[in-house]
Amino acid sequence: MRRHWLAVGPFCALAGKVYLEASPFGTMHRQAGTIHAHLRLTTVGWLLLTCLAGGLTGCPSTTPAGYAAMQLDQRASAQASALGPGDEIEVRVHEEPTLSGGWVISQAGTIDFPLLGSLTVEGLLASQAAAMIRAKLAEKYLRNPFVVVQFRTLNSKKVLVLGEVKTPGRFTYTERLSIVDAVTLAGGFTTLAERNYVIVTRSEAGATQRIPIPVEKIMQGLAANFLLQPGDIVFVPETIL
Repeated sequence: MRRHWLAVGPFCALAGKVYLEASPFGTMHRQAGTIHAHLRLTTVGWLLLTCLAGGLTGCPSTTPAGYAAMQLDQRASAQASALGPGDEIEVRVHEEPTLSGGWVISQAGTIDFPLLGSLTVEGLLASQAAAMIRAKLAEKYLRNPFVVVQFRTLNSKKVLVLGEVKTPGRFTYTERLSIVDAVTLAGGFTTLAERNYVIVTRSEAGATQRIPIPVEKIMQGLAANFLLQPGDIVFVPETIL
């Protein structure tokens, strides 16, 4: 069946009407002189409602300009890299093999470090944890110790990928994880996926953003990539065609 899709500025509402009347999503019939519209509640209905809610300024079939310019603010960036329970870290103290090794941060946010005992590292950056260990060792045990702390795994931070991907689920966040990385971790798109209108839901500072991302265009090199934050929810809707 032929479909007419007009997604141009103020014609968005008209586009929805024409699409509904010219496709199986809008079967129209008359009963007792009243027209009843039967709409299947799918991505189509959601998109049309979004058009109307947006004041007829245009359908959300493309990503709003400027999404690629969104910056990870300093607090969010620090939070993304902060240590948390379940994370595995590696501590290296120069020329001190007995003080070097790997530790898993406990649910209490601590590690049990030789000589120093229980140290609270939850919420610290790796560099801050290294500075704390360096300072405590210098107080009683070593002169000018050189300490490095690195991540092995970031188990405390996750992103959720849902919708039309092959293996939806929760995945461990890694530094500079992009939306393309997340879709790949979830097994890639299904054949029904709307690949250029993937929604990232992000909550920060008490506000929730829903950011549409053209993932296929990113894969094709036609759009800038988009970096995720821990806690982001990636939803791949079903295509409307």
